[in-house]
Amino acid sequence: MRSASPSMLLLCAGLLLAGPSSTATAQDAAAGERVFAQCRACHQVGETARNGVGPQLNGLFGRTAGTAPGYAYSDAFKRPEVASKVWSEDNFTTYIRDPRQVTPGTRMVFAGLRQDAQITNLVAYLRQFDASGKRSQ
Repeated sequence: MRSASPSMLLLCAGLLLAGPSSTATAQDAAAGERVFAQCRACHQVGETARNGVGPQLNGLFGRTAGTAPGYAYSDAFKRPEVASKVWSEDNFTTYIRDPRQVTPGTRMVFAGLRQDAQITNLVAYLRQFDASGKRSQ
């Protein structure tokens, strides 16, 4: 009987430790919900989300910047280079690291997130909510 090569054993061990991808996503979203606690003072998500100090964030990814219904955006979000932006994971990641640097003149006072894991988890959490606020499974 042949024994498995060391590299094959490492690969199998890595796959077992990683577990199913849906579990990893759920864990990331759960961690992202904890990160969102920092955002909750100004933003809401979910079926009962309303605009507050900041716009509600349902259906954020794929939405054009500055277009949450009923929210009065600052002039910074009315500039053509910002108003033409469609939120993606990449530009949200850049934005949330330093909102005032990326969009000078924004009323958003949040200093930003510095840790990649926090941002990745926050994205996973926000991705769960469609435009109506329903959470996808």
